[in-house]
Amino acid sequence: MNKESLEIKIMEGIGALRFGASPDEVLRCFGPCDESEELDTAGEHKSMVWHYWDRGFSVFFDVASGNRFSCVEIDDDSAQIWGKRIFEMKEAEIKTLFQSKGFRDLDEEDQDWGEKRVSFDDALIDFYFEKDRLISINYGVHLADTKDVIFPN
Repeated sequence: MNKESLEIKIMEGIGALRFGASPDEVLRCFGPCDESEELDTAGEHKSMVWHYWDRGFSVFFDVASGNRFSCVEIDDDSAQIWGKRIFEMKEAEIKTLFQSKGFRDLDEEDQDWGEKRVSFDDALIDFYFEKDRLISINYGVHLADTKDVIFPN
């Protein structure tokens, strides 16, 4: 997958890779990662993360779901969504774009570390802004224990 084709697909995946994919499928799509790590959120949720630093994204696997691809974090400013370069858009433009696509469950919060989070919970996506500039996007799906992808309502 070329950096130029980094395409955000809400509730589907990234580029040709679909949520629910196995690590082998991710490897075939993106090649070897630059770094990997395991995350454990206070014993509640374990994830395996493959970082593709040079490409500007990280792929998260849900351990409880058999290491299925469940989330991606992007900071590559060439990333696109619905044909638009999302990192070139202002916060208000992103809100308008998502609302025009039918997403309405908006939540905002100023983080302790200085970033502002803007989320569309019905799209399972978080946008992080620093000084009014988009710096990263995190989006994904819920995975059931049966390895089925659970899409938001």
